This record gives sequence, C-alpha cells and structure tokens, in this order.
Amino acid sequence: MDLSVGTELPPFVRETRMENWNRFAAVMDEFVPHHMDDDDGRKSGMQGAFGMGNLQSSYMHNLIRDWMGEKGCIRNFSIQWQQPNLKNTIVTARGRITAVEDTAQGKQVSLELWTEDNNDRRLAIGTAKVLFSA
Repeated sequence: MDLSVGTELPPFVRETRMENWNRFAAVMDEFVPHHMDDDDGRKSGMQGAFGMGNLQSSYMHNLIRDWMGEKGCIRNFSIQWQQPNLKNTIVTARGRITAVEDTAQGKQVSLELWTEDNNDRRLAIGTAKVLFSA
C-alpha cells in the first residue's frame, strides 16, 4: 500500500435515489419529511427532497474502510456539509493522503476527504486520521 503524501484513495461511488435514502432512513430511524417528499423538501428551500447529511459521512467512511482494509483504524473523522445531495445523482467519495507520521503505535496517515456529485459540486468536505499499527 502506497502511503505517500498526495496518493489518492480509490473512489467510492453510489447512485442516490429515493430507494437508497429510504433504506438509510430505516436503519437510522430518520424518516424526516424533507428527505422523503419533494413538497416538504421545497418547503425547506430546496429543489425537492434531499439526502441525509449522515449518508455523506457513511460514503466517506466506506471510502476509508475500503482503502485501509483490516490493517488500519480510523482515529479521527470530521465532516462539513457544503451542498445538498439531490435525488438521482451519482455521488463519489474521494480522498488523498496529506501527511504521514511515524508514531509509537505505528504510521498515522492524515486524509483530506470530499464527496462530489456528477455535476462536479462538492457536497461535503472532511478530514480523517488513520492509524496503521506497527
């Protein structure tokens, strides 16, 4: 595994449709009307129903977990939501290594993360630190 600064993580891609949101809402018990109904989404000032912010977090976590496998442990994670995730778009979670530090516990890798839709809009940005044990 290349742990060099600047290395890009393999992208994690999902198509977001109402079916995806419904399954996520069922797991999270988050049946909020503006996430499920276009009219309620418009009442919230959006174009229609929009995806849950925590779904963006899960895409980033999947990106990290797919990349690190069983070798790493997520030590820190933060996210800032930038734009709403609209229905019927392709969302891609991406990341790159920004720093690598040798610690007593192993290598700590800092990541820059983001999600973007198929219209090149950044939906969320984030950071994470992953520890690879010595």
